[in-house]
Amino acid sequence: MQSYDILFFNGVEETVDSLAHESQRQKKKVKACDMKTTCITILFWPLSRLLLSDDSQSSRTEVKYNFTEMNYSLIPVDINKNITILDLSYNQISLNVTDIRVLQTYFLLTELYLIENNIIMLYNNSFGNLSNLEILNMCTNSIHIIQQDAFIGLNKLKQLHLCQNKIFQLNPDIFVPLKNLILLNLQGNLISYFDVPRMFHLESIILYGNPWNCSCSLLNLQKWLNTSNVTLENENITTCAYPDILKRYSITTVPYNAECYSKFSPPINEDLYNHSQSINNSTFNSSLNNLKNSEHKLLGKSWAFLLGVVVTVLMTSFLIFIAIKCPIWYNFLLSYNHHRLEEHEAETYEDGFTGNSSSLSQASHTNSEETTVIFEQLHSFVIDDDGFIEDKYIDTHELREEN
Repeated sequence: MQSYDILFFNGVEETVDSLAHESQRQKKKVKACDMKTTCITILFWPLSRLLLSDDSQSSRTEVKYNFTEMNYSLIPVDINKNITILDLSYNQISLNVTDIRVLQTYFLLTELYLIENNIIMLYNNSFGNLSNLEILNMCTNSIHIIQQDAFIGLNKLKQLHLCQNKIFQLNPDIFVPLKNLILLNLQGNLISYFDVPRMFHLESIILYGNPWNCSCSLLNLQKWLNTSNVTLENENITTCAYPDILKRYSITTVPYNAECYSKFSPPINEDLYNHSQSINNSTFNSSLNNLKNSEHKLLGKSWAFLLGVVVTVLMTSFLIFIAIKCPIWYNFLLSYNHHRLEEHEAETYEDGFTGNSSSLSQASHTNSEETTVIFEQLHSFVIDDDGFIEDKYIDTHELREEN
C-alpha cells in the first residue's frame, strides 16, 4: 500500500513538472512573437510616416487658383486659405505693402507666379510668412531694386526666377536665407558683375542676356562656375559684352592674366566668414564715421567758399560801376575846377586874341568900322579884366548886384 502511494505521488510530481515546463515554453513563444511584432513596427513606422506625408503633400498641391489676365491691381483677398499654387501672371500687381499683407495669409503656398506685372521693388520681408514656398517666378517685370532682407523666410525655396527685369546689381547677402535654392534664373537683366554668395549650393544657373564685363572683377564668378557642381544653362550664348576684344568669349573661358589672379583672391569659406564679417562691420562703422566727419568739414568749407564767391562778385561789380561812372564825374568836377589867371597868362591870352583878330581882319578885308568895333571890344576886355575867366554857370545879374 505504501508503494502504491509513493508511485502516485511520483506521477503527480512528474505531471506538475511537465505542466510547468510547458507553461514556460509558451511564455517564451509569446515573448518571441512580441519581439518580432515590435521589430516589424519599428522597421515599417518611418515608411508609413513618409507615405502619409507624401499623401498629404499630394493632396495639398491640388489646391490651385489661376487668376491670369484678370487686370488685377491688387492680390485678391477672398481666396481659400488652403491654396498651394497661386498664378497671378499678366496683371497689374505692384506687390506694395497691401499686397504683402494679403500674401502673408496664404502660408500654405508652395508655388507663386507673378509673371509680367508692375513690380518695381522687392521690399524687406515681402515673403516672410511663406515658409512652404518652393517656386517663385517674377519674370518680365520692372524690378531694379531688391532690398537685402527681401527673401527672408523662404527656407524651402528651390527655384527663383528673376528673368527679364531691370536688375543692375545684386547684393550677394540677399541669397543667404535661401538654404535650399537649386535654380537661379537671372536671364535678361542689366547685370555686368556678380559676386558669388558664400556657401552657394546651386545646381543650375541662367545668366545669359546680361552685359557682362569680363574684366578682372569677374574672375571669382568664373572660378565658381568652373570648380563647383553648378550647371550654367546656355553657356555658349552667355558671353562678354565688353571689353571689345573679349566679346566672343564665354564668361567661363575668358583668359585672365596673372595680374588678375594676384588682385582677386579666392572666396572665403564659411569658417572664416564670422571673423571677417566682424572685421568688415568695424571697418564699415569707422568708414561711416569718417565719411560723416568729412561731410561736416566739406559743408563748412562750402559755406566759406560760397561767401567768398559772393563777395568777389560784389566787389567786381562795384569796380566795374566805378570804372564806368568815373569819367562822367571827372568831367562834371572839371567844369568847376577854376583858378585865378596869372599876369603872364592874361597877357598871353590877350596877345593871342589880338593876333587872331588882326589875321581875321586881313583875311576878310572888312571896313574900318568893323576894325574899330573889334579894337573897342579888345580894349574894353583889357580894362574890365579882373584876372578871372567868365564862367557860363555864374549868374551875371547876381554878380552885378554884388559889385
